[in-house]
Amino acid sequence: MKVSEVMTTPPVCVTPHVPLLEVTRRMAEYAVGSVLVVEDDSLRGIVTDRDLALRGMGGGLTPESPVDAVMSTEVVTVDADDDVQAAYRAFRRTEVRRLPVLDGSRVVGVLTIDDLFLDVFRRLGDLLSPLAWSVLQEPPGPSSACGGPHVL
Repeated sequence: MKVSEVMTTPPVCVTPHVPLLEVTRRMAEYAVGSVLVVEDDSLRGIVTDRDLALRGMGGGLTPESPVDAVMSTEVVTVDADDDVQAAYRAFRRTEVRRLPVLDGSRVVGVLTIDDLFLDVFRRLGDLLSPLAWSVLQEPPGPSSACGGPHVL
């Protein structure tokens, strides 16, 4: 399976000079924990809700401070055509929770650990679906091996 099949798209992006207050509003509006910082169609950085709290307000910056004051510039990315296993390895190796997804140099999405959890749960549901259906179709059996109620 490819990263493009499980990533979140479109990514929420801002330019480097957008104020922290606007970044916070966008995170709330789109219910995301990170925003990608893009300039001239190139990824410049990523800012997370933790960055805003610790480096932003916790660091004494004002809501009008630009996002590039708190963003991380060394960003680990994956390619949209990469196998999901490459993303699993990147998450384990780097201990980040979000990976910007690129198509060439263009940002096309974000892959989060939550995206992978949802994919795993969907796969488990698909795997267990026939079993659940067969269990639901059969009448309930006796409640104990002896055929009667459990005695405590």
